Amino acid sequence: MPIAIHNSIVAGFHALSDPIRVSVIELLRQRELCVCDLCDALEISQSKLSFHLKNLKEANLVNARHEGRWIYYSLNLPQFRVLEQYLADFRLNHIMPTRRSCCD
Repeated sequence: MPIAIHNSIVAGFHALSDPIRVSVIELLRQRELCVCDLCDALEISQSKLSFHLKNLKEANLVNARHEGRWIYYSLNLPQFRVLEQYLADFRLNHIMPTRRSCCD
């Protein structure tokens, strides 16, 4: 696996390991939202949300679109497909090794 894809997968799963970030993803599944809408829905401060959005953007899981003074966020579906394909390949191509005793 190329290192860039490996890093992308690691970053994606790391970003999805936090409950607030998963909640952001769930809200964005419905539609594009601005920061103020996300803050209201999650009942968190803008500074706390900014930290989580930064993680999601660095993992390439969300897109940010500027319109005037507002930033709107949406899901980056191609990156979710990368994660989905990784899991599918793992499941389909995993071979259960035969049991062996320790130190063989």
